[in-house]
Formats: sequence, structure tokens, C-alpha cells
Amino acid sequence: MADGVPPFDPPPFRPRFPWWGRHLQTVRNTLAKPVYPLSPGQELRFPMDDGSGDVLLGCLTTAGDAADLQRPLAILLHGLTGSEDSFYVRATARLLLDRGYPVLRLNMRGAGRSAPLCSRRYHAGRTGDVRSVLASLPPDLVQPGVILVGWSLGGNCDLKFLGEGDFPVPVRAGAAISAPIDLAASSRLFGSPGNRFYHDRLLGQMKADMQANRATVGERWADAALSARDLWDFDDKVVAPWNGWSGAPEYYAVNSSLSFLPHIRVPALLVHALDDPWIPPDAYRDFPWSANPFLYPALSGAGGHVGFHGADGIWSDRCLDLFLGRL
Repeated sequence: MADGVPPFDPPPFRPRFPWWGRHLQTVRNTLAKPVYPLSPGQELRFPMDDGSGDVLLGCLTTAGDAADLQRPLAILLHGLTGSEDSFYVRATARLLLDRGYPVLRLNMRGAGRSAPLCSRRYHAGRTGDVRSVLASLPPDLVQPGVILVGWSLGGNCDLKFLGEGDFPVPVRAGAAISAPIDLAASSRLFGSPGNRFYHDRLLGQMKADMQANRATVGERWADAALSARDLWDFDDKVVAPWNGWSGAPEYYAVNSSLSFLPHIRVPALLVHALDDPWIPPDAYRDFPWSANPFLYPALSGAGGHVGFHGADGIWSDRCLDLFLGRL
């Protein structure tokens, strides 16, 4: 383990009734629509520095006491088709605020309230946007440093960023929940017949976003999105060429965080369920965790994808709470 950090040994995950099995764990938030009350917060605008004119919007919320001046800023990165208001983002924001952390819920490029302000879209490895946001934050807000928390696609981006280094502000720690660290393998599994319900729903949302924002993303990419047969095809026809890669295989190879894990030099928590219906377990099972003392894997046999609805609340949040408490 990293110098000065006690060993991390979270309690086992125990699902709670009636959310048995990986699929019910995965869809629980969609079915139950839980409420996590947050104050309105302050809107922050982040013009991107790549000449695109794109602007990312984030919501900054503070606990409103002296602890905010001492704890790192927690920056939360949502997953595919998510936003600052995704259930899992709001749940973790509530936890962190209760612990005295200021929280920035970021809408990544083209997501949520950022959509009409962006001509481009986020992807699994757009770490330049994270770096640009960090560099744009008020100095007094990041004086204690920042911690990054990402889910699913945002988790992969988070881990890739941590592995790249070159931080414009002090990064104290990171966490990723249900991250597809091997993008090609995850894309293949996600497109399998058993995931048809999930696949068609998310692909439909991605296509709808591109059509709703046709005027900003451009006819070429909106048409390409409309013709995509599946997620792999979407990445091959839209994401890869739009960002300068030859196709989906190169996009996946360049941006999979698996190859960046050995280079991470800040404490990083990885929470993952080996029964995740979207992400194959092999990359997590086979990775030599002990070779990098900065990595803290919290692997569970159950939990689904961004699920972990347990008897003691959301297990991934409990792991995060314990992890941060040990830093």
C-alpha cells in the first residue's frame, strides 16, 4: 500500500431484498428512482482550451462549514449517458457533503446541461477536459487538493487521467466504480445477446442526443450516429474518427485505463463487481494488484453495474468513505 496509508479491508458486500442478482442490482435506481436531496449549489463554467468554443458546466456544492476549507475538493465524473443529476452521482455527493467535502458534480463535454454548449462529446479517455477543468478552478478551492471519483465510462477516464500524471493542481486520491478498464472486451460483452435490453436503451439515448443537438455536433456526425447498428459500430463510425483514431480498435487500445494502472502514483480505489453484466471480470481478476502499492481494489462477487445496493446502504459509497478515512 502507499506510504503512510493503513491497509484497506472493506467489509463484504451483502445485497438487500429485493435487489437480488446482478440485473436487479444494475437497474435498481431506474426502478426505484431514489431521492438524494442536495442544495442548488453554484454553477461553474469551464471553457475548454482546445479552440472548440465548448463550455462544460458543473455544480459546486459545499457543506457550509469550516471543514470545507480543509478537505480536498471532490470532483465527480458520471458514466455513459449520465450527468450531474445521475442517481449514483447525487448519492455520493450527499455522502461526501455529510463528511465535510466540497463537491463539484461535472457535466462532461456534451452531457447534461453542457450539451447545448458543446460541439463535441465526451468519451472514455477525454482526460484533457479533466485537466482543463482542474486548471480553471479557483486557487482557494483547490488549495487542499482534489479527489476524483468516476463511474463506469467516467471511471475509466478518471483512472487514465491518474495514470497519465501531469496534474495542474495537487491530486490527493481517486476512485473508480464499475470502470470498463478493458474497453474492447467490455464493448463486446455489452453488445452480446444477453445485454440486448441495456444495449438498445443506451444506444438509443446516444443517438437521441446526437439528433437533438444536430445543429451543434454537425450533420456528418449526427448522420453517422443514426446509422450505427450497435455500440461498437457507434464507436467505430463516430467516436473514433471524430477524435482522430482509425476505428474502434484503436480508440479502445489508446484509452483503456488497464494500461495506465501501473503508472498511477496517488492512492486509487477501484470498486467492481465480478458479476457486472456489462464488464468482463478477467481484467480485474488477472491484474497484478500487488505490483502497484497505490492501487486499492475492492472486488465483490456480486453487485451488478454501478449497483452495490446492500443491507448497509450503497456498498461502493461505504468503500469510498472507508478509503478516504484512511488517507
